[in-house]
Amino acid sequence: MQAWRVHRNGEPGEVMRLEETDRPTPGDGQVLVEVRAANVNFPDALLCRGQYQVRPPLPFTPGLEVCGTTEDGRRVLANPVLPHGGFADWIVADEAALLPAPDALDDAEAAALHVGYQTGWFGLHRRAHLQPGETLLVHAAAGGVGSAAVQLGKAAGAKVIGVVGGPDKAAVARELGCDLVIDRRSEDIVAAVKEATGGRGADVVYDPVGGDAYTKSTKCIAFEGRILVVGFASGVIPTPALNHALVKNYSVVGLHWGLYNTKDPAAVRACHEELTKLAEQGIVKPLISERVAMAGTADAVQRVADGTSTGRIVVLPGDAR
Repeated sequence: MQAWRVHRNGEPGEVMRLEETDRPTPGDGQVLVEVRAANVNFPDALLCRGQYQVRPPLPFTPGLEVCGTTEDGRRVLANPVLPHGGFADWIVADEAALLPAPDALDDAEAAALHVGYQTGWFGLHRRAHLQPGETLLVHAAAGGVGSAAVQLGKAAGAKVIGVVGGPDKAAVARELGCDLVIDRRSEDIVAAVKEATGGRGADVVYDPVGGDAYTKSTKCIAFEGRILVVGFASGVIPTPALNHALVKNYSVVGLHWGLYNTKDPAAVRACHEELTKLAEQGIVKPLISERVAMAGTADAVQRVADGTSTGRIVVLPGDAR
């Protein structure tokens, strides 16, 4: 079979190589899954760089979520067991963690429904307790993680403010349903949020960026607001001033969604059932900006790493898909 493999750490476009290799062998409690679509995530770039919280042994195949078919014909969503990641023709996955792929979504959309939307749902509902009528500020609103948070925020009845970089991404954010879009390159985020909320600020901030985005968030967070720390796509991990959180009476809330797979797998399944219902109703639909062939995988991961993509890029290994 074909698989993209990383033999040394570095930038995805430099270290990912498409190779012929043997199919992985399932262990106890695992199943073999043929990949129909593999979603590209920012952590794939971190894996290549050796900067992710999980560091598989070299060589490894990146790719954290797929839509595929089991040997007994089930169409499923799966998180591949590293080092045999999803940018390959076949993966192995834990049987107990497989989720049924929603019939309302095609393979590419289904692959993109999993990690990003689960992260958004757990972040907004389990960690931040977003309420109808509250204001949600989403950084990188046109990206894969941000676009999911925008849709889930609207589904929850929130007023959604999206922050983006550039007019093209602003147009995408508006199409997603943002009530207000702020272009961080040409507008003052803090002033715009305060103006839009009558000086109150955002009740919940969804931050997959870190760095300056986090700093700006602390300046426009509402009384009893919650800043959700989801990731650090900027490459800069903030150092929160806890005296500021005390004085302004807001919370800084961390979210590592992967922990729920081991700590509370029943909650992951319940979330998937809710997401499936929302997909069936057309309330959420993953924004797929590109569907690329297997040969374009390394370039796709690099573009996500560089922050030049919008929505989700999905790899389709099979020629007929």
